[in-house]
Amino acid sequence: MTGDDAVVELAQVDAGRIELVGGKAAGLGELVKAGFRVPEGFCLTTRAHAAGELPEQQVLDAYRRLGGGPVAVRSSATAEDLPEASFAGQQDTFLNVSGEQELLSAIRRCWDSLHSERAVAYRAANGFTAEARMAVVVQRMVDAKVAGVLFTANPLTGTRSEMVVDAAPGLGDVVVDGSVIADHYVLDGTPPRTDGCLDREQLDALREAGARVQEEFGSPQDIEWAIDQDGELWLLQSRAVTTLFPLPPRTDDLRAYFEMGHMQGMTRPFTPAGMSAMTHGAQQWMESAGLAGGAFGDAMGITPVGGRLFMDLSDLLRNKRFRSRLPQMMEVYGPRNVEIVQRLLDDPRFAPTHGGLPFPVWPLLKKSLTFVPKAKLELMRTLAFPDAARTRAFRATEQLRYQAQAPEFANSEQRLRFAEEVQRDFMTASDVIWPLFVGILVGQLPKSLLKGIASGPEVDVVLGGLPHNVTTEMDLALWRLTTRLGDDERALLSSTPPAELASRYRAGTLPDIGLEDFLARYGHRAPAEVDVGMPRWAEDPTQIFDTLAAYLKITDPEQAPDRRFQQAAARAEAAIDELYERARRRRPIRARLARFCMRRARKLTGLRELGKFAWLHSLRTVREQLLLIGEDLTRQGRLERAGDVMFLDLDEIRAAIRGTDQRTPAAERKSFYDREVRRRSVPIAVLSDGTDLEAAAPSEPAADGAMTGLGASPGKVTGPARVVHDPANARIEPGEILVATTTDPGWTPLFMTAAGLVTETGSPMAHGPTVAREYGIPAVICVRDATTAITTGQVITVDAAAGTVTPE
Repeated sequence: MTGDDAVVELAQVDAGRIELVGGKAAGLGELVKAGFRVPEGFCLTTRAHAAGELPEQQVLDAYRRLGGGPVAVRSSATAEDLPEASFAGQQDTFLNVSGEQELLSAIRRCWDSLHSERAVAYRAANGFTAEARMAVVVQRMVDAKVAGVLFTANPLTGTRSEMVVDAAPGLGDVVVDGSVIADHYVLDGTPPRTDGCLDREQLDALREAGARVQEEFGSPQDIEWAIDQDGELWLLQSRAVTTLFPLPPRTDDLRAYFEMGHMQGMTRPFTPAGMSAMTHGAQQWMESAGLAGGAFGDAMGITPVGGRLFMDLSDLLRNKRFRSRLPQMMEVYGPRNVEIVQRLLDDPRFAPTHGGLPFPVWPLLKKSLTFVPKAKLELMRTLAFPDAARTRAFRATEQLRYQAQAPEFANSEQRLRFAEEVQRDFMTASDVIWPLFVGILVGQLPKSLLKGIASGPEVDVVLGGLPHNVTTEMDLALWRLTTRLGDDERALLSSTPPAELASRYRAGTLPDIGLEDFLARYGHRAPAEVDVGMPRWAEDPTQIFDTLAAYLKITDPEQAPDRRFQQAAARAEAAIDELYERARRRRPIRARLARFCMRRARKLTGLRELGKFAWLHSLRTVREQLLLIGEDLTRQGRLERAGDVMFLDLDEIRAAIRGTDQRTPAAERKSFYDREVRRRSVPIAVLSDGTDLEAAAPSEPAADGAMTGLGASPGKVTGPARVVHDPANARIEPGEILVATTTDPGWTPLFMTAAGLVTETGSPMAHGPTVAREYGIPAVICVRDATTAITTGQVITVDAAAGTVTPE
């Protein structure tokens, strides 16, 4: 190793040498090159660290060239200050290091910090599997009068038009480590406060420097700075703010976007192919309904933000005719969304500016001439003959499954055309949609009819143990599979890791346990199943084996899922009679109407899950065809591997078929997707400037330590929590309460052993609460930050009547 390999001056460093000098030094070098005032210094490179022996003479020579005296010694690992993870505070920094031996000692301690417990854990949590290497930055100390941190975007709210400064007299390390209460400034273009340690001129200088640094690096920055005794501003470090939720697409005006993926159990990011397929299907539905081109554009207002499904409601917020109806319209998405809409209605930036209809009038009028009579007919015949309507719905679902089967194609162009059109049959499948819609309607009417007579949770009991729900039937089918296992099979499933069982099943070396029949009907399902980029159970049944192992632990006959379902159904039938008798004495006509609706709900509301079940047949086919296209493109050298096709949208896939090399875009999208998968918190509403609307107005703490939400399935239960982020490799022990960000039907096998359910998002009409009601599981949804505030094993009480979750 030569001296040039071991030590380089900061002025010689740039981003292209990050593997040699690490993230921090690379950032400092870029600041120097851009002309910012940065303390003079040098970098001991990763090659020195790899050699394992400190090149003392080269280090001391460089230190003497600085003139000796106090210096800052900072770690600069290759996995540090990166766009996807900051590693802030994970490796060590030492300030006011004076003298040659103290310098050498500080460098060695920086090296050692690379393998500290916290740094190793951080790398693992952020998915860094490559070996990290350590460089060390040595810089002349600034004799700071005041110092601190500048964020060029508000790190709490995500607002890109605000900068945030925390400052304290002296060295800035006390601000970074939180050992003092710093002066806090929000720079939003209005006059800042000047009663702290910074004056107006200094704040203006910080804002100007922050804007220049952000422009230089191309993203919001976290900047450490110091102002010396002569009033000069020095930049000590700059790294990307990695926690910000990605910005929505750039627009000319301020827009408001609401996250809607949680209604489908999707708060994880969609793959690009999955989002593209979703948008394409939405366009087909809008066209069929005559609604394209209005306030929701051509695709139901779908706007991808951070890979998630958001909906743009800006035009409705500014519409004089419809804005007042928005809070009621948003009730289905949960109370948190309603509160945000109500705030936006009072926000002058969303004052009404137009009053026309939000949809094209003439196409909608023409459509209504046929739609309205058909709606009346379907409503009457479904209510009059619910069994026949249900039979039509299941028959139509089977027809959709048949139509979704792809023929043999000669080339990828044909496969892509079929993949783009296969959803159209479902989008116009009225025999599935009408009974489903009527079932949801009659399931909700009793609450209004019995208002003042029975509470919402009392009426919800009527929807317990609903028959004809394909998701419930799926879960019970899996339970029945368990009950038919012999002793040897039970021992095998209990003692073998689920991934190994799945591998053996795919290889054909697993004993026949009846799984083939289950997957023949339900193998097109999976967690996050509306994303065609996600493997289906038929491809990877690992989750099924995990669930089976949990079912085998149920020993109490009263806790058996089929028994719990039967008990919920019995309670529902008894509730109908009790509620009718209670209402009859006060409002006899309403009582009869409510009883009719409750009876019809028992026959029809279970169809709630059928629409998605039917739709998934076409989505599975889209996935199959795209993977076949991916294989072709891989053979032709336009993708690295077949699965990379899921990281392109449909138009990009078409371009690849026609000759475009898409390896680089697919790799970049996959990298972004992998980072977003690790994001645990997704805002439920954002502005186009990045503002997290809920974070901008935090909720009041609940009384007595309780967390508030929305009761979605009646009952009260106390038990240990099980926080689950991914159902694919999770299991719920009998009696545990499942705590999750959201759930979809791919999660519901976990419900079979769960005593209760808590989610951060959702709606009473979403899949998770619907199935929870049918199993008689108490559920509280829309509990903000539940997965971080609650820990696995913590005993909690879920009270659906009060809408609270209380740690014991």
